Amino acid sequence: MSALGALAAGAVSGIWKAAAIILAAALLLVASATGTGWWLTAGDRDAARAALVQEQGISAQLRASISEQNRAIDGMAKATLAAQERGAAAQAAAAAKGKKYDVALAQIAGARATTCDEAMPAVRLLLEGLR
Repeated sequence: MSALGALAAGAVSGIWKAAAIILAAALLLVASATGTGWWLTAGDRDAARAALVQEQGISAQLRASISEQNRAIDGMAKATLAAQERGAAAQAAAAAKGKKYDVALAQIAGARATTCDEAMPAVRLLLEGLR
């Protein structure tokens, strides 16, 4: 081998070594960047999952409170309906008693009394008419 051949072989060998070192460094850089990206992504994913679990808990509490409010509203609606029915029954009873009172007053319409003894028969008729 001549000196020039040895020099050329050394130069080519050096170029291959430099290229191998550069490629190894590039591979190391890309691998570390990829690993860092995966690590950051995993951290963000875990934070998002924790936030999701927290929001699901809040959502469940809101659904429970809405259900409780709906039950309370249903109860109030039923109580209102029952009160309206009782009110209608009370009005009907008052109207019936009012008619009895009107009939009893009509029976004693012409009665005149100046003493308690004279008024008692009319009062008795009025009370019997209201029974």
